[in-house]
Amino acid sequence: MDDALLIHRLHFAFTITYHYLFPQLTMGLAPLIVALKTLAIWKNDERYNQAARFWAKIFGINFAIGVVTGIPMEFQFGTNWAQFSRFAGGVIGQTLAMEGMFAFFLESSFLGLFLYGEKRLGKWGHWWAAFAVFAGSWLSGYFIIATDAWMQHPVGYERLADGTFALTSFWALIFNKWAFWQYLHNMGGAAITGAFVMAALGAFYLLSRKHEEQARIYVRVGVVAGLIFTVLQVFPTGDQQGKLVAQHQPATLAAMEGLFETKQGAELVIIGQPNVKEKKLDNAIVVPNALSMLSYQRWEAEVKGLDAFPPDQWPDNIALLYYSYHIMVGLGTIFIAIMVVSGFLLWRGRLMQSRWMLWVLMMSFPLPYIANTAGWMTAELGRQPWLVYGLLRTAEGYSKTVSAGNGMFSLLGFMGMYTVLSFLFLFLIHREIAHGPDAAPATGGTR
Repeated sequence: MDDALLIHRLHFAFTITYHYLFPQLTMGLAPLIVALKTLAIWKNDERYNQAARFWAKIFGINFAIGVVTGIPMEFQFGTNWAQFSRFAGGVIGQTLAMEGMFAFFLESSFLGLFLYGEKRLGKWGHWWAAFAVFAGSWLSGYFIIATDAWMQHPVGYERLADGTFALTSFWALIFNKWAFWQYLHNMGGAAITGAFVMAALGAFYLLSRKHEEQARIYVRVGVVAGLIFTVLQVFPTGDQQGKLVAQHQPATLAAMEGLFETKQGAELVIIGQPNVKEKKLDNAIVVPNALSMLSYQRWEAEVKGLDAFPPDQWPDNIALLYYSYHIMVGLGTIFIAIMVVSGFLLWRGRLMQSRWMLWVLMMSFPLPYIANTAGWMTAELGRQPWLVYGLLRTAEGYSKTVSAGNGMFSLLGFMGMYTVLSFLFLFLIHREIAHGPDAAPATGGTR
């Protein structure tokens, strides 16, 4: 691989991976804040308003850092990936512009109203502000996913004489079937992050014997939401996303599963190490015929292995793709187990006193971040060696005039800047957690 291309890929991978640490929590917390506001009105209980105000502050800090880290990526399309922008800008420019002009401004405008306008808006106006923040954040996610989905499964375009792509159907771009299932799977992952973080902080307060009344709300809402979304993440969203990969990116599926040879009744790998040099899996533990059933709903269905495709169409880092996929799936299974046990204890009224389970909830909060990162690595590594699947190779899309040295200089600069941002973020979050929820107003609600 060309040195400059490698640096440009690392540069974008670093910035987008770091950036997504923040919007995944804001998108995950947004529906939970709406749920807290709804419970406050339904139960006429000020404690839920108090919880919503606290989590809105956490949301706001993440939102601010997410904006700061997200803006540079827009410029990287021109600085690092100018050829890609020239060829595909006529298509993806539509959704990226809509994300900025509609969804981002909706979210940011109503976030200010939600944070500072509670007294003037009244309870229903404040609820609508929370809902608008939720709608803006999830709409923003859809436009970004629709952009990536076109790169995964291009539709509604034509190729012009100069080699560039032009949009022929806006609705095909927006309602791309790949975008629908990828969006639901991605937002489910974000919701899991929000649920685990909320439950983890509640568990921390309970174990520390601080803000215990609020902590019970955080644990209860986080566990219920986590149980719902961890199950949905497997079926139907993960199942349907996997079927799309099998149908439209069979080489990707083969690499994800470490399937080097085409098989009828292909097995599903639980554990194994891909040996790319010898084209086999070492130390594999498998479930016979399961991959065929999951992909094509027939136990004896043929699943194409990597041997069915020319090597230049294989994903260019099979081992990393394989491990990313299995980390995502493995953690997803662990999430279900954690939330099923927590949900059972909550139903039996024993969760708040089960210190061992509170420790599990508290210590597991980083895992959804790892799972979401591994999921995005699976999607993007799986698409390689294409920027636009089947149409534009990654090697054709980077800025040829930007040298490896120039790219490395800016990458090191970003690393330094983001290190400073990390310390700032941790300081602000630590301060909010140490302060805890604000005391509830003296009037209104039941105590």
